[in-house]
Amino acid sequence: MSTSAPIRESRVSRTAAMALMFILAIYFILPIYVLIVAATKPQGDLASTFGLAFSHFDLFQNLGALFGRNGGIYGQWAINSVIYSVFGAVVGTLISALCGYALAKFRFRGREVLFSVILGGVLVPSTALALPLFLLFSATGLVNTYLAVFLPSIVSPFGVYLARVFTAAAVPEELLESARLDGAGEFRTFFSVAFRLMVPSLVTIFLFQFVGIWNNFFLPMVMLQNESLFPITLGLYEWNGQTAKVSLLQGSVISGSLVSIIPVIILFLVLQRYWRSGIAAGALK
Repeated sequence: MSTSAPIRESRVSRTAAMALMFILAIYFILPIYVLIVAATKPQGDLASTFGLAFSHFDLFQNLGALFGRNGGIYGQWAINSVIYSVFGAVVGTLISALCGYALAKFRFRGREVLFSVILGGVLVPSTALALPLFLLFSATGLVNTYLAVFLPSIVSPFGVYLARVFTAAAVPEELLESARLDGAGEFRTFFSVAFRLMVPSLVTIFLFQFVGIWNNFFLPMVMLQNESLFPITLGLYEWNGQTAKVSLLQGSVISGSLVSIIPVIILFLVLQRYWRSGIAAGALK
């Protein structure tokens, strides 16, 4: 009985793949490295020294100036970003999970049409929705409030799409039928059976939501005028626009940018085992 020989990867293709990944790694890591180097320099060294080389290590002095500037407004921006991102991502993930579960497991008239409309929402850029949202929130008196940024952030067509794909792949019909035969209602079946099986995929949706809200800039710029409600992105943008008049703000903008990426990195490292398995499940589906 003949057996097929195992497929071996070519040394040339493997070397080319490794070289490409190495180049891409440098491409993505280099801006972070430059940011770290710049955040450690005093204001006078930012323009007078080589951008990739360290000079005087003034990181802690720069951080002190950052959090002390304008009465500690940067700390308020950081708190606002956490509020918008954490609560928006949690509520948005739950809504996406419920919608995705319903679209995957319930059969009803117009289901595919509804899903097609949701997929169409993925193609609509968020900037195109900013003006209609502003008019709507202005009519209801919610402009310049936390809700003006929070409410649009909890709806994610892409999250609904991912939740449906993950639910179809990870939640067997047999388990749902068993729960229903035991007398569990639909919500209890979802939270006690389906939700637990969907956790790895929901972490992936949560991360997408969190990063999207954390980096959101245009919506807060349209909705907010009160500086105390700004997220970090909008606050740093305002400071950066003033650097021509107040040059000392340049160091605070750089230090603030470095601080702003730390929560995202920590979140990815803490939740990596969940979101990697969730992405794998989506890819297999």
